[in-house]
Amino acid sequence: MPQALQFGIFDHLDRGTQSLGDQYRDRLALTRAYDEAGFHAYHLAEHHFTPLGIAPSPSVFLSAVAQHTQRLRLGALVYTLSMHHPLRVAEEICMLDQLSGGRLELGFGRGVSPYEVGYYGVDPEQAQSMYHESYQVIMQALRHGHVDFTGQHFTFRDVPFVMECAQAPCPPLWYGVGRPEGADWAASNAVNIVCNGPPDRVRQVTDRYRDQWQHLNGLAEPLPLMGVNRHVVIAPTEAEALAAARRAYVLWRERLFSLWVKHNDSPATLAFPETFDEAQELGLGIASTAEGVRQWVEDHAQRTGINYLVCRFAFGDLTRDESLESVRQFQQAVMCPSNVHA
Repeated sequence: MPQALQFGIFDHLDRGTQSLGDQYRDRLALTRAYDEAGFHAYHLAEHHFTPLGIAPSPSVFLSAVAQHTQRLRLGALVYTLSMHHPLRVAEEICMLDQLSGGRLELGFGRGVSPYEVGYYGVDPEQAQSMYHESYQVIMQALRHGHVDFTGQHFTFRDVPFVMECAQAPCPPLWYGVGRPEGADWAASNAVNIVCNGPPDRVRQVTDRYRDQWQHLNGLAEPLPLMGVNRHVVIAPTEAEALAAARRAYVLWRERLFSLWVKHNDSPATLAFPETFDEAQELGLGIASTAEGVRQWVEDHAQRTGINYLVCRFAFGDLTRDESLESVRQFQQAVMCPSNVHA
């Protein structure tokens, strides 16, 4: 039997055109809508010193989300471990999992931007090794209740870790995968994944994940979540949806590339085209009517091999009402019928 497709939310919390306070309040209203609609989880990015992300401390915003929702799972995608003390991150993880009633999802990474890492005084060349060490320290703290660790960047001697998660020993783990070989570690460790990129590249990742998972676990064990992140805009007519998506995408993309533009550079790993029309043609998003999006979701799940579609309903200068309309229509047309399968 095919595994039912699940749905989540990804949010850069990129700077719109409102005041910061108003944008935070509107986003919290959206998280309540995600909760009521039945989305699986709300995944929040971490960025610093860029309008791409105005939640530089994901734990702070997620603690508010936890209080505004009842069932929606939540977490950073990702905590940029090269920029934080691992013991502090581990303590915040325990607090958030307890405050949310065991709804936390954990995403870890090194940070995609060398400029953000550099502003923190971290050598970008060391970010990967710092991430690896921090991950080991955090897992030791959560799983064993103490830390003894010696590495290049961190050394700890018999640190008592008195905090604990509501989900023992730790919440579900997430990892961003851009290349097929990245799926091997994730599948071997039962880690959920999210991809960007065009459908054929995503399919290479999900196929490899399935192969590795089945090699290790057989067919009986259910797969972890294998997701893809896409812009989604729904309106009463296709023309209205496209107009909103085109307008908002321009601002979102400007935020995405802002630090690279500042440094006269271009990122090799952020292959988002200049216009929404090009992005939609590449399969990176959809703007249409509810029925058009429903059909697109069915086709996209088949093309990518995913079992988890992570929607970006709020980006650029989309208003709260525009995003709420997309959520409402998506829930009614795509989620309620329960007939979309990977």
